[in-house]
Amino acid sequence: MRGLTLPSPPPHTDALGSRPAAQMPCPLLILALLVLAPAGSVDIRVPNGPVIALFGQDAVLHCSFSPDASFSLPELTLIWQLTDTKRLVHSFASGQDQLADQGSGYVNRTALFYEELPRGNVSLLLRRVQISDEGSFTCFVRVHSYRSAAVTLQVAALYSKPNLNLEPSKNLKPGDLVMVTCHTFCGYPAATVLWQDGQGNNITENVTTSQVANEEGLFDVQSILRVVLEPNSTYSCLVRNPVLQQETHASVTITGQHLSFPAVALWVTVGLAICILGLLGTLAYVCRKKIRQSCEEENAGMEEQSEDGGEPKTALQPLKSTENKEGNEQEID
Repeated sequence: MRGLTLPSPPPHTDALGSRPAAQMPCPLLILALLVLAPAGSVDIRVPNGPVIALFGQDAVLHCSFSPDASFSLPELTLIWQLTDTKRLVHSFASGQDQLADQGSGYVNRTALFYEELPRGNVSLLLRRVQISDEGSFTCFVRVHSYRSAAVTLQVAALYSKPNLNLEPSKNLKPGDLVMVTCHTFCGYPAATVLWQDGQGNNITENVTTSQVANEEGLFDVQSILRVVLEPNSTYSCLVRNPVLQQETHASVTITGQHLSFPAVALWVTVGLAICILGLLGTLAYVCRKKIRQSCEEENAGMEEQSEDGGEPKTALQPLKSTENKEGNEQEID
């Protein structure tokens, strides 16, 4: 195996061993040379599906080939560019980075795995992924001949746990029309919002959902459910991220304890209580008067008997007569 002839490294390198850019012909000229080169045996491997990257995190766009035994690093020319706009993302040739024409949005955000380049790993490290990075990247590789392949980057961000608010939240009574608002923020891509009742049934009517992107491109989601208030009712808001398969939810339960007593019913109850107390008081007064009248009549009757002369006749009077008669008979004997 032939030894590698690598240029002497500059005095300063980054954590991945990146090298400062050197002056070279325009990358478009390099790309033209790649396209005009005859087809060879270079076989590029890239992921079949999209690369999913979390917003704000680093992502690796995988691209590799199998070098032959005689491969040396100065023979490699590598270009990463956007597939649609052809904007340069990263370039490597003559054994070092060539970043003079790099797109401004990628400055200080890209690097290669330099120690693995001799083994055919030409993957791109993209730091601090942004929503604007989402799309297709093309990996161009030339070693005597050229090949290219595209890698799709899908950006995603987790949604926050939803917050639920009830409007109005005071002086509620059964039958009122209320709005239950579900709010979640800083997610990507656009979410799917579902509402369910306490039995897990989907509520599709009277739901309004809006999704607005902020300055970073992340979505703030607000969904409003309009329902007729019933005691002991549960409503759940489910937010799903279709890329990350994330599902977060929040629930609110409205019970009779949370409902204020209607003002009209309160006055009616107070009035009935006063009426009942009044009736009980009147009944007690009448009963007491009747009892007093009965006692007075009985006393008056006893006084009339006394005035007619003699003791009032009672059941004991005959017994007294009988006792006297028996006493007399005993004295005669």
